[in-house]
Amino acid sequence: MTGPNGDFLFLLLGIGGILVLATTIGAILKHRIAPDGSNPTIENLNARIMAWWGMTALLAIAFLAGRTGVIILFAFCSFAALREFMTLTTKSAADHWPIAVAFFVVLPVQYYLIWIDWYGLYSIFIPVYVFLLLPIITVLQGDTRNVFIRISETQWALMICVFCASHVPALLTLQIDGYEGRNILLIAFLIVVVQLSDVLQYTWGKLIGKHKVAPALSPSKTWEGLVGGVASATMAGTALWWITPFTVWQAAAMSLAITLCGFFGGLVMSAIKRDRGVKDWGHLIAGHGGFIDRLDSVVFSAPIFFHLVRYYWSSV
Repeated sequence: MTGPNGDFLFLLLGIGGILVLATTIGAILKHRIAPDGSNPTIENLNARIMAWWGMTALLAIAFLAGRTGVIILFAFCSFAALREFMTLTTKSAADHWPIAVAFFVVLPVQYYLIWIDWYGLYSIFIPVYVFLLLPIITVLQGDTRNVFIRISETQWALMICVFCASHVPALLTLQIDGYEGRNILLIAFLIVVVQLSDVLQYTWGKLIGKHKVAPALSPSKTWEGLVGGVASATMAGTALWWITPFTVWQAAAMSLAITLCGFFGGLVMSAIKRDRGVKDWGHLIAGHGGFIDRLDSVVFSAPIFFHLVRYYWSSV
C-alpha cells in the first residue's frame, strides 16, 4: 500500500512492534526480578508501557478519522489539560466568568478557526485578543485580591494548554508543494520524535545518569539522559525523513530542534509543579500522570515546528 495512508499504517506497525517488544521486556523483568510487584521502577515502566498502548490506539483512531478526528482529539486534550492547569491556580469566586469564557468560548473558537483554516486569526486570537479581553472580564467582577496573579495564570494556562497545543492539528492546514494530502504524517513525525525523546531521556537517565541538569527543578533529569535521549531521538527522526517533506539532513535538524524544545518545555512545567508542591498535573493516565504531563514537551515544540515548516516549506 502506498500513499499517505500506507505510510501511516507502516509507521503504526513499527510503533506497534516497538510496544510489543517493550511489553515483552517489561514482563520478563517483572517475572525475573520482582514478580510480587515490589520493584517500583519496573512497575512504573510497565504502567508507562500499558498507558502507551492506550494512547497509541487513541491517536491511531483519530488519525485514521482524518482532519476532523485529529482536531476533535486535540480539542479534548486541550480541555483536559486546561482543567488540570486551573486546579493549581489561584482563583476566587469572581473568576467564574473568566474561567467559563476560557473553557467554553476561547477553546472552541481557537479550534474552529483551525478547522476553517483562518491562519490570520487563529495565530493571534489568544495571544492578542484573549490576552486583552480576559483581564477586562476579570476586573469587572470587582475583586482586586491577587488580581495580577489570577489574570496571569489564566492567560498562561490558555497559552500552554490551548494556543500551543492547537498548533499540532494546525499542521493539517499547511500547503506544501508535492506533499498534498500527507500532512497527517507531519503530526505523526512531531509526536513520535518528541515523545520518543522523552522515553529515551528517561531510559538513558536510569541506565547511566549521574549528573543532574537542574536538581532544584527536576531531580530525575540528567545530562547523560538529555544527551542520550536527544541524540537517539534525533537519529530516529532522521530515519523517518521519508514521511516528511524534508531531506535527510533537514529531518535531522528539525528533530534536534523539537527534541530540545520538548526538553525545556518539560523543565518549565516541572518547575511550575514544584512551585505548587505536586508530583503530577493529574492522574487520568496511569503511569503518566495527567494530560499536561504528556503534553508538556509537545506543546513547547509544536508552535516552533509549525512555524519552521510554514516558513521554509509551505507555499502560502
